Amino acid sequence: MWKTITKPFAWLMIWLYNLTGSYGWAVIFFALAVNLILAPFMAKSKKSMMRSTRLQPKIQELQRRHEGNPQKLNAEMQKLYREEGVNPMSGCLWSLIPFPILIALYSVIRQPLTRMMFVAEEFVTVLQEFFVEHGLYEVAARADAYAEIKLTKLAHDNWDLVQSGLAGKLDPNFLDIDFSFLGLNLGDQPRWNFFVDTDWSDVHVWLPALGLFLIPFISAGLSWVSMKISSASNPPTAQDAQSAATMKSMNLMMPLMSIWICFVMPAAMGIYWIANSVFGIARDYILTKYYKKRLDIEDAERKAARDAREWEIEKQHEETERLRAEGKTEKNANTSKKKIQANEKQKSDERKAALERADRAARRERLGVKEAEKPASQVGNRRYARGRAYVPDRYSNPEAAEEATLAAAMASENAESIDETVEDDVDLMQAAETAAAVEAEVTEAAEAAVEPAADENGVNA
Repeated sequence: MWKTITKPFAWLMIWLYNLTGSYGWAVIFFALAVNLILAPFMAKSKKSMMRSTRLQPKIQELQRRHEGNPQKLNAEMQKLYREEGVNPMSGCLWSLIPFPILIALYSVIRQPLTRMMFVAEEFVTVLQEFFVEHGLYEVAARADAYAEIKLTKLAHDNWDLVQSGLAGKLDPNFLDIDFSFLGLNLGDQPRWNFFVDTDWSDVHVWLPALGLFLIPFISAGLSWVSMKISSASNPPTAQDAQSAATMKSMNLMMPLMSIWICFVMPAAMGIYWIANSVFGIARDYILTKYYKKRLDIEDAERKAARDAREWEIEKQHEETERLRAEGKTEKNANTSKKKIQANEKQKSDERKAALERADRAARRERLGVKEAEKPASQVGNRRYARGRAYVPDRYSNPEAAEEATLAAAMASENAESIDETVEDDVDLMQAAETAAAVEAEVTEAAEAAVEPAADENGVNA
């Protein structure tokens, strides 16, 4: 599976090497191709990061307003991101893409025979045994991670010998790869202690060793410059001191890590890192300049649209106030079905209650039932709900209010607070109706009993 993943990178490296005839330039152009391929994704990440930076004043205002309420703060921040079209995670996700590419390139550089040329494993064994027989190579006691680089370099230095000695055994994918670039062997690892055993009398010895030694530091310096430029174009937020400290530590740790990585890997990886940093700096500068103008235009358009919307709302409000002052406002007919049904039910209930009250009053009047006198303070069956000394006209008639208040207080003294007749008035009317009916029957029976019988001559006795 890993061979399948690295195949596109290997094909690109082989094509660039055949095109330029230089391993170093192939690595540099490989970095350029990677940056061009990732440019759309990096542009999207850059735009998202710059938008997020511009939102920091609004985010800080939300944090101040909703301090102590993280749920409300998160909801408001999500709403802000949605309105502004910002995905806070997109700036981080796209920046992680170069790491898998770096790992795949390292695999291609570390194993040029099987991962770059795709020769068979059996041929690697044959080539190794061939160099051992000729005293050119010694198998290490421990596994050598860069054994294929050494075999490829030996094959280049002894290409005619390999061609004649392994005639008929050569793999068809086997190529002559030259790792030299600007006098350096990009298959070698830089040595931090090269000055201890270097022949300083021979410039052809110490100069390449010094060049390899400087590669990790040049790579670290450019990595630091790239991060500083990126931080300057996307200043860290002041919302979190811990985040700022973490970013500062990352700006220091990443270059230091690149120094260590370049010392433990072939020099070709350091060349790639240097080229990638140079192209990254140029890309960041161009994208920052481009998106700064574009975001300024978008912010201006968004502000103009927001101002126009607020002006329209203000004008509608003023027009509504003017119509209300002139009495020309109309009831909004755009009412939901449920609300209409509720209003109709309420009106129906009110009509039924009014009819029942009118019918009850008519029955009381017909039956001669007199409603008990109620104090002005009574509400429902609570006789003194408004107070035992309540006087309705205490404000309109303040002269007599004091005397009326004393009279109401004396009248309510020791009286029951609940008016039980209010709940039983229907029973009272039913009893009155029953009594009236009984009275009518008794009257009729009495009249029939007292009527005199007629004699045979038709004369009453």
